[in-house]
Amino acid sequence: MKITGPFKQIVTLANLPLRGKLADEQLEIIENGGILSENGKIVDVGNFNGLKTAYPTAEIENITGSQVALPAFTDAHTHICFGGNRANDFAMRNAGKTYLEIAESGGGIWSSVQHTRAASEDELLKTTLKRINFLISLGITTIEIKSGYGLDVENELKMLRVIKKAQNFTKATLVPTCLSAHLKPRDFEGNSEEYLQYILNEILPKVKEEKLANRVDIFIEKSAFQPEESQDFLMKAKEMGFEITVHADQFTPGSSRIAVEVGAKSADHLEATADEDIDFIASSETVAIALPGASLGLGERFSPARKILDKNGILAIASDWNPGSAPMGNLITQASILATFEKLSTAEVLAGITFRSAFALGLEDRGKLEKGKKADFVTYETDNFQNILYQQGSLNAANVFVDGEKI
Repeated sequence: MKITGPFKQIVTLANLPLRGKLADEQLEIIENGGILSENGKIVDVGNFNGLKTAYPTAEIENITGSQVALPAFTDAHTHICFGGNRANDFAMRNAGKTYLEIAESGGGIWSSVQHTRAASEDELLKTTLKRINFLISLGITTIEIKSGYGLDVENELKMLRVIKKAQNFTKATLVPTCLSAHLKPRDFEGNSEEYLQYILNEILPKVKEEKLANRVDIFIEKSAFQPEESQDFLMKAKEMGFEITVHADQFTPGSSRIAVEVGAKSADHLEATADEDIDFIASSETVAIALPGASLGLGERFSPARKILDKNGILAIASDWNPGSAPMGNLITQASILATFEKLSTAEVLAGITFRSAFALGLEDRGKLEKGKKADFVTYETDNFQNILYQQGSLNAANVFVDGEKI
């Protein structure tokens, strides 16, 4: 048993509901607090001196100076396994070039596909681990990572094997997702429906056989896959035993409704979601994941986070870190900016990047500092937890703990 502390403040997020709006007054804040952990789990959280008295044989890990502690964060939507660089896309987009013009000049997702295919497993592993370590430095200890830049059997499996191998080199929890249905590759001889069948017949059985992922994603959009064929694909993937998530309503509305109808764990993006579909998703068990990094990278409107919460939906916030539309990767900065534009309380933002994001990945054992939860937490050198969002990502994490151990 070990007591870590004392902390100026511990923001536990205990007793907060999974869905709906939150007021900052609902936050449990323990002054001069400590965290008691054993075997990777939280045993107790409370007054530091009180814990020392109650558990006199516990080891003490002293925290010096003024620090606050919060549950470690979960980034529930990333594309951080990729090769190449698309800085030129960003420059061209800001100079007024259209998506089609950028693609025709050699940019876009197909550029990332070509670079990822050309990269070796060792190269991809090295760059993916570098990005994982950056996320850990922000206090993120649970990271979803998608394939989707291979788009054929050989290269999709290569990406997923790299993600699986990366787990051996990090204490963060990695959650792989198969996004072979990112778009139809240019070199596939057949239409989009035939490509989706190719995924079902050739890629997903091997993913299942090698235990490379238990989640399947698809990009439903005019430029990718159409609603009817996507719904059929998702139902078949679900029948194969995969959990489902969906890139939904990024540029055009309607696909978030499909996500709910097929029982997806989450519908991600939602920048173009119609009001009547907000009601539909908010009344479901499907998590709405806002991706402010994509809005910032593309200059598009933000997901309707305020409306979703006011309708009692489950809102998570993720980075969408990818080489094209969301190259920043800093979840804390993005969430802080989303809060400004969508008028989210601090409690709503913190819930959205902790236990609500973890729920979107099917992980209900983390995201709160309370008895029985995974002892993953992050600390900051400040005497007021509000400074974390106030400084919009410029206040660096002081320490990151996984299973109660500093990493």
